[in-house]
Amino acid sequence: MSPQDNGSTAVVDGATSTGVTKPLLIDGELVMLDKTFPSYNPATGELFGHAPDAGVDEAEAAVAAARRAFDTTTWATDAEFRANCLDQLYQALQDNKEELRELLMGEVGATRVLTHGNQLEAPIEIVKYYADLLRTYPLTEALGEIEIRGQQHRRWIDKEAAGVVAAITAYNYPVQLAMAKLAPALAAGCTVVLKGAPDTPLVTNALGEIIKEHTDIPAGVVNVLSSSGIPVGEVMTTHPEVDVVTFTGSTPVGAQIMAAAAATMKKVFTELGGKSALIVLDDADLDMVAQFAAFSVCSHAGQGCALTTRLVVPREKHDEIVARVAGFMANVPFGDPTNPKMYMGPLISAKQRDKVDGLVQRAIEAGATLATGGKAVEPGYFYEPTLLANVDPSSEIAQEEAFGPVLAVIPHDGDDDAVRIANDSKYGLSGGVLTADEERGIAIGRRIRTGTFSINGGNYFTPDMPFGGYKQSGIGREMSAHGLEEFLETKAYAAVVKA
Repeated sequence: MSPQDNGSTAVVDGATSTGVTKPLLIDGELVMLDKTFPSYNPATGELFGHAPDAGVDEAEAAVAAARRAFDTTTWATDAEFRANCLDQLYQALQDNKEELRELLMGEVGATRVLTHGNQLEAPIEIVKYYADLLRTYPLTEALGEIEIRGQQHRRWIDKEAAGVVAAITAYNYPVQLAMAKLAPALAAGCTVVLKGAPDTPLVTNALGEIIKEHTDIPAGVVNVLSSSGIPVGEVMTTHPEVDVVTFTGSTPVGAQIMAAAAATMKKVFTELGGKSALIVLDDADLDMVAQFAAFSVCSHAGQGCALTTRLVVPREKHDEIVARVAGFMANVPFGDPTNPKMYMGPLISAKQRDKVDGLVQRAIEAGATLATGGKAVEPGYFYEPTLLANVDPSSEIAQEEAFGPVLAVIPHDGDDDAVRIANDSKYGLSGGVLTADEERGIAIGRRIRTGTFSINGGNYFTPDMPFGGYKQSGIGREMSAHGLEEFLETKAYAAVVKA
């Protein structure tokens, strides 16, 4: 099988002889550096562009700018101005979304169809959500009066901006991840240093360029860095002038960040890995099961932390479900992301493709049955939609996050056994159930230790719903009012009421 290609090419503003380039944003200035690092088009393996390679000096300058903006301007206290700036950012993203779409297809490998959803157009709506929420959210709460030792005391609570935020994002959904951190942080009154992933730096840098050129957000309030090395992240997570760290990425790196931030007692919240289970009950519609399971795991080539990559099915229906799912997966259209007919694009890099292939081959050696797929496809970093059957629930492929289009089918022996298998994971980000009986599905969901749960394909991923995990899938929540509160501190007041 080969990826399907329509022969189209993408043209993006900011192109040079070495490809696309996008500057850093530090203290209100767009900054190019002599030192750069390459970014590649994962659909072809060819050079896509170069990003400025920030180092410790740039990271410290960005933190200093964010600290100054927080401490010496009215950004943290002027909620109306912040809401107006978020309105401007929302409009600017709308006005520049076609350039962002081309960047996402060219650098991230996101398919055109996916950019009309969670890769681009849905994340833009996060900004509008927080602009509107800021205008109604109660930043002050009156608790009334109480008598203590013969005096009346008036009490209230204020919600205040937490301070300077270091936001570090992963490569898979760079606009979504940036907006889920940036929009609530700005709404809360925080200032931000945002660093995109080294695999997809240009998309994130483009957001900084839009903020500089199309909004009244003051200098220093948002700073955007790209870097190929570890030292920038170390500055962001250990600097004494950073108050909050928010990170999306792998669980091992999340643990390292928490340890690094502990010395200065920073608030840290994370959105990390997942190995989510989709439970099929014995009354489920098998056509729905096959289509939903197949296309879910192939979304963005499986590079989604909340995707259901374990399919837990009734043992007596295992073979029939495998045959149906394999039929769908074998026909998932994949190839050139710019082609609107393509559902699935490539993995982000040769390294990630090889990791996925290693997991698949070891699973087969350990006894899993390869029902379809199981091969890398060139050019680019494509991997066939892959279905593994008869998977042992304790095996590596059932326990470790693959981050590729690989679905592991695990048989269960009834509802209790299905719940046991689903919960047998160090992760707890998401999950789902397919059943003809919604109440039965809800009962299953209440027994699953995850931060999100879908019943019969229900979509929880919207700006007004909290997103995050249990166990080693992270701490805290993004999006919704809960996401705003991650960037707020609570201050309690009391005043003696004069007679």
